[in-house]
Amino acid sequence: MSTAGKVIKCKAAVLWELKKPLSIEEVEVAPPKAHEVRIKMVATGICRSDDHVIAGTITMPFPLILGHEAAGIVESIGEGVTTVKPGDKVIPLFQAQCGKCRTCKHPKSNSCLKSDIISYKGTLLDGTSRFTCKGKTIYHFLGTSTFSQYTVVDEISVAKIDPSAPLEKVCLMGCGFPTGYGSAVKVAKVTKGSTCAVFGLGGVGLSAVIGCKAAGAARIIGVDINKDKFAKAKELGATECISPQDYDKPIHEVLQDMTDGGVDFSFEVIGRLDTMVSSLLCCQKAYGVSVIVGVPPDSQSLSMNPMMLLTGRTWKGAIFGVYVPF
Repeated sequence: MSTAGKVIKCKAAVLWELKKPLSIEEVEVAPPKAHEVRIKMVATGICRSDDHVIAGTITMPFPLILGHEAAGIVESIGEGVTTVKPGDKVIPLFQAQCGKCRTCKHPKSNSCLKSDIISYKGTLLDGTSRFTCKGKTIYHFLGTSTFSQYTVVDEISVAKIDPSAPLEKVCLMGCGFPTGYGSAVKVAKVTKGSTCAVFGLGGVGLSAVIGCKAAGAARIIGVDINKDKFAKAKELGATECISPQDYDKPIHEVLQDMTDGGVDFSFEVIGRLDTMVSSLLCCQKAYGVSVIVGVPPDSQSLSMNPMMLLTGRTWKGAIFGVYVPF
């Protein structure tokens, strides 16, 4: 029996309160409105950004359904949807792309002005939610909310993919892999024969390592306090790995000593203010490029000496590796 146009009851992981465990609940998922798409989720990853919300370092309205790195199959569409149809394999996009605003039209940007990553309002574009549970409205996360068996997204937040794509693998294309890989090849523009440092060797950091290797970097230094990650990092392209806990001086000084004054490119893929500064300082002071990839805590700011940049370093940031997923 078709579920199009009907409310679907399904399971979802709901975050009711800050710093509390996710709770598996039965939720109601309303049909998509005009220019919206309802998706049956098949696979979803867990990203550090989801954990940031649980911990409170990213501020969102509660209760909500997290998740933004996933793949699924279109169950039904709302009026006016033209880019996908029921049965299509798709990836929900936490970085919406309207294609019409000033930033969408800029060749160097992918930060759509309609994306919820800017406002964190917790709704779809019309300002409302499609989720309810126990009589309460449940908010969306970044317009995706993939920790649910079914979700509704705006049409500008969904990308059709190849029908032969294995959803349990391509779900990583929804965030982790393009974010890390694109930071190396599209944002930093790593050059052949260069030296790189990657702070944080989780899924996104490893993707940055892969990007550095693909770009031809001669030396890729992984930095992490968890040495269990070193073997995988080296398998994927890191030439060496170090832990800040093994040294009596700041890690940026260690990297400067290891590389005759600093690396050519560095990537902070953790989301900590102290490692962002370390990542910048480990760059060669005259021409090094440092990219912020990890999401920084809300309501915190850095105090820095402008001389860190005046000598010639470049400090950059990007979301989703500046990829435009259409």
